[in-house]
Amino acid sequence: MFIQTEATPNPATLKFLPGKVVLEEGTADFRDAASAGESSQLAGKIFAVPGVTGVFFGYDFVTVTKSEGPEWQHLKPAILGAIMEHFMSGAPVMANVSQIADTAQRETDGEFFDSADTEIVDTIKELLETRVRPAVAQDGGDITFRGYENGTVFLHMKGACSGCPSSTATLKHGIQNLLKHFVPEVQQVESI
Repeated sequence: MFIQTEATPNPATLKFLPGKVVLEEGTADFRDAASAGESSQLAGKIFAVPGVTGVFFGYDFVTVTKSEGPEWQHLKPAILGAIMEHFMSGAPVMANVSQIADTAQRETDGEFFDSADTEIVDTIKELLETRVRPAVAQDGGDITFRGYENGTVFLHMKGACSGCPSSTATLKHGIQNLLKHFVPEVQQVESI
C-alpha cells in the first residue's frame, strides 16, 4: 500500500492520501483524542502519535494537524504507519456509520436563517457544494454552511482550513466574492 502526502496551505496540517475511500459520505473532524478514540479506531491511532492535535476525514483523504513543537519529518512515519496498519486490517474507519449521519444532522440542526431567506440560502448552499467544497477538499479541508443573517453568510471551516493562515483570504477574497457575484444579497462572509 502506498500513501501519498501533500502539503496544505496550512503549515500545521498535512494531507494523507491512502488511495482508498476513507469516508463514503460526509466528513469527520476530531479535535481531541477522547472523542476520536470513541468514534474511530483510525483517528484514535493517529492521535496516539505525540504532537497530533487534529484529524479530519474526507472522501479519499485524511488531514492531520500538529502542534507547534514537533516537525513533520518526525511525525510522518508514525502517522503513515497508523494509516497503513488500519487500512491493511480491513477495519471500518468509523466505529458506527450512524455517527457520520448524526454529525451531519447536528450541523444542519445548528443552521440559522430567516425562513423568508430560504431561496437565498438554497442558492448559497448549492454554490458551496458545487464550487467551494470541491476546491477546499483539494487542500485537505471542508467548509459548511452555518447561517445567514442580514446579508452575512456564516461558515464553519474544518480540517486543513481550520486555523490556516490563508483561510481569511480564502473567505474574504474567494468565497465572499463568489457568493456576492451570484447572490447580490450577500454582503460579507464570516467564519464561526
